[in-house]
Amino acid sequence: MEYIKFGNTGMDVSPLCLGCMSFGDTSTGFHGWTLKEDESNAIIRRAVELGINFFDTANCYSNGTSEEYLGRALKQYTKRDETIIATKVFIRMGEGPNKQGLSRKAIMQEAEASLKRLGTDYIDLYIIHRWDYTVPIEETMSALHDLVKSGKVRYLGASAMFGWQFQKALYTAQKNGWTKFVSMQNHYNLIYREDEREMLPLCKDEKIVSTPYSPLASGRLSRGIGADTKRAETDKVQKSKYGFTEAEDQIIIERVAELAQKRGITRSQVSLAWLMQKGCLPVIGSTKISHLEDSAGSIGVTLSEEENKFLEDQYVPHKIVGPLAPETDWIHSSHTLTKGR
Repeated sequence: MEYIKFGNTGMDVSPLCLGCMSFGDTSTGFHGWTLKEDESNAIIRRAVELGINFFDTANCYSNGTSEEYLGRALKQYTKRDETIIATKVFIRMGEGPNKQGLSRKAIMQEAEASLKRLGTDYIDLYIIHRWDYTVPIEETMSALHDLVKSGKVRYLGASAMFGWQFQKALYTAQKNGWTKFVSMQNHYNLIYREDEREMLPLCKDEKIVSTPYSPLASGRLSRGIGADTKRAETDKVQKSKYGFTEAEDQIIIERVAELAQKRGITRSQVSLAWLMQKGCLPVIGSTKISHLEDSAGSIGVTLSEEENKFLEDQYVPHKIVGPLAPETDWIHSSHTLTKGR
């Protein structure tokens, strides 16, 4: 495994990050297709064997059990100082006030809870899961800065939001001499490219690395539309993200399959190679070791200019999916948003 710098930082990471939303106790009601601890451990162990040192989870994934599974597995299979752990804060984590959002109180208590579940004394990358319209950005950025200065967090990241929101957060941190974000975990893949309008140019200008979630569009880019899998049967969110544009997306999915066959590689490898050539560091999810090994095979695959054009030139604009709108009631719901990353 050849490691790369994490954006404009000095931290070395594998070109792929293992996303851990697939791991956790199914009794929490988070997803019906999450893996039990022994199954999760096997995938994490194989990731370590392949040289992957970057793992992404969130406090809300399976009500914290994803963090617990990950923390226990990493202690078995690797050394803490060789591992990059990312987790997130924002989504509601219980009943009552101050159990959600990006207030100083919520951030501090959720960071402590994540540290306990992960079984570590620091988080390498602490990510705000969404934008909080109910809290001043100054309060959020100040609290995050204090976590970094305390040594409990090494770097800060953000996830899906609008470009103006990310710019406001960066400006607020710079104006006050606070720690800035170094990464953006955004919704980005071959059939959803809306962040090419504002977010990705902003990240490039600010030297911020993009770590896309859903890089294979919930399996549509790796297996096609309508694949018969347990996740496809139970995951309603993938239909809300891609169900309205199936006709438009189908030609791109077919081109991925055509190019994969021509190159003698898999559809996943084509799709992930396209993202990595964009300078992205994809967050891959795996429910089988074979899926993980397939994804790892994308490292080192190079697509030509003509191949990239072949994959891109039939794209049509899509409805924005990922950032929260001001009027959404997801901010106040229990776990609705978590099911869509």
